[in-house]
This record gives sequence, structure tokens and C-alpha cells, in this order.
Amino acid sequence: MQLAFWIFVFLAVYPYALYPLLLMILARLFPRPSARDARVAGLSATVIVSAHNEEAVIERKLRTTLDSDFPQANLKVLVVSDASTDGTNEIVADMAQQSSLVTLLALDQHGGKTAGLNAAMELVDTDVVVFTDANAIFEGPALARLLAPFTDPGVGYVVGAAEYRSKETSQAGESEGLYWKLELAQKTLESVFDSVVGGDGAIYAIRRGLYQPLAAEDINDFVNPLQIIAQGYRGLFVTDARAFEEPAHDYRKEFRRRRRIVCRTWGAFLRYGPDLRLHRFPRFLFMLLSHKVIRWFTLLWLLLALVLNLCLIRAGALYEFTAAAFALNFALAGLGWRQACSGRKVTRTCSIPYYFVLSNLAALMGIFDYLRGNRYVTWKHVRSS
Repeated sequence: MQLAFWIFVFLAVYPYALYPLLLMILARLFPRPSARDARVAGLSATVIVSAHNEEAVIERKLRTTLDSDFPQANLKVLVVSDASTDGTNEIVADMAQQSSLVTLLALDQHGGKTAGLNAAMELVDTDVVVFTDANAIFEGPALARLLAPFTDPGVGYVVGAAEYRSKETSQAGESEGLYWKLELAQKTLESVFDSVVGGDGAIYAIRRGLYQPLAAEDINDFVNPLQIIAQGYRGLFVTDARAFEEPAHDYRKEFRRRRRIVCRTWGAFLRYGPDLRLHRFPRFLFMLLSHKVIRWFTLLWLLLALVLNLCLIRAGALYEFTAAAFALNFALAGLGWRQACSGRKVTRTCSIPYYFVLSNLAALMGIFDYLRGNRYVTWKHVRSS
């Protein structure tokens, strides 16, 4: 029983504390260099902007993309409007009149982001494709920096850094921001050691010839990298290729977003994970399991450890201490939940335990959704534009 308790504690702590430390050591001792060149003049790129009712931000998105440092002679911008019912199509059509680089693909049926990307890829004829959301605003040099690694023929996908910025502050946004800073640091280390695990729907790019049509429920920024790794290419993370988004301002909306994402990524892992053979991709599989799969079950590991801890409470002072630590953290998370439900601001003392438990509960519920047969194809944004 004691052995089982410590195994579950290890599994809960490993993805958040031990894996980053281990990855830091591995990246330092066994780096995998890339032969990238900062010159991107010979590359052509299509930026695919996914949009559904984005009239508030779509013009700014297009103007900042066109004003980027990437050579316009090699650039195209394709907006996929997923059955938008506001003024999105009209704004994009007007921009297309002003610039021959902009094209509108207006879909009649709301089929979801992945279906829109499948349709858009049939129109792409450039070397590289950049995927982005309408509410993710590129920094000026972002495109050129994102595409530079493709000068290495062994690179199949490149991921940029999405950063959350807002004039309004919220406890949900602050907690998410802290979590995301740790994620970005981890992505950097993964890129040095082998390949970054997963893309980012706000800003990532792939070689056009490596794209494979996706099922409607697939989450493209997770599945594309799995498919590309299986084809023998690697993926890099570029920390200074930045896009800016609004953070979530509501814990409940962030819970629904994470639940949906994990449901889709868990299904993708079951479908595409077996294509990654251990003898061919040991480094990537190690990171995929550590960064994603084990972490998705964190709350389950904690609950199992808590049950065993209660059974071991008389086994010594150590187990009394761990039980007190469990009680304190879950109590703070519960207090944060009560504060959020009552409409009050979640205090700083409670915000991190609450966000941690909430996000891991969402992950577990997402896997449960998949096992029940739920599939997410279309949804509404939880972030403001």
C-alpha cells in the first residue's frame, strides 16, 4: 500500500516538477541541433486564418499580417470563414479588394475549424502553411522568425509563442498566464532535445506537402505534429515568433475550453499515437507521454494517493504530514471554487490551487467525455477578441 501511494504521488508530481528538470538536463547533455538559416527569401507561405463571427478583430488581424516583415511577394493570406453570420465576410471581401494577397473562403455550413482547414488546404500551393486564429495578433517579425527554421530540410513544423495580454486583469487570466509561462519554457527545452510536443492554434506552421486530411473531431495543432513526426521530420519551437491573445477572464469558460481540448487530444492520441514506433522516436514518445498523457490523469493520481494516504494515516508522522498537505490544498481549491461561484474575486492564496484542480478536473472530464462517445466539432470561443 505504501509503494502504491508513492507511485501515485510520483505520477502526480512528475509532469509538473520532475519532468521539466529531467528535460533541462537532457537538453543540455544531448541537444539536437538544427541547421536553420535566418534568410527566408526563397520560401513561399500561405497564412490560413480560421474565423467564425470575428468582425471585431478580423481587419486588424489581416492588416498586421500583411504588414509583417515577411516578403509580400512570397505571401498569401486565406481567410476561412466558417459560416460567419456577422460582418466578417464583408470585411474580408473589402480587404481582398484592397490587396490581391487576401482571399476569402466562405463556407456555407458551420462544420468546425478542422473541416474548414481541410477545405482551405485544397487551395494552397505554397511551400509552407501558417495556421492561426483570427483573434491572435502577430508581432511584426513573427512570420519571418516562424518560417526561418524551414530552411532546414529536416524540419516539418514550427510552433510560435502565443502570449496572453489584456488591459483587464482577472485571477483566471493570471493563473493561466503563470501556467503558460511554464509551458513556453518547457516547449523551448523540448525543441532543443528533439521536437516540441504539439502545435498552437494561434501560431504554427507546417510544410504543405506534409499535411494529411483530418477527421472533423481531430484537433489540428495536436494531430499535425504527430503525423509529421511519423513521417520522419521534427518540430521546433521559436520563442520570439509571438502572437498575442486575450486571456480567459472566467474560470468556468476556461474549464469548458480545456475539457473540450483534452477530449479531442485524447482521441487523437489513441488514433495516431500507435504510428509512432518506440525504436524510431524514443525521445518524442518520452516527451509526449510526460508532457501530455501522464499529466491528463493528474487528478486521478492525486485522488488515488489521497485514498491510500487516509488508509496509511497511522503508519507514521510522514503520512500525517502528507495528509495535512492534501487537506490544505484541496481546502484552498474548494474555497476558491466557492468564491468563484458566488461571483467574488478568487483570492491569490486560493487562485493557484483552484486553477490547478479545475484544469486537471477538466482534463479528466475530457477523457470521460471521449469514453462516453462525446465529440467536439464546433464550439464557441471562450476568449474575447
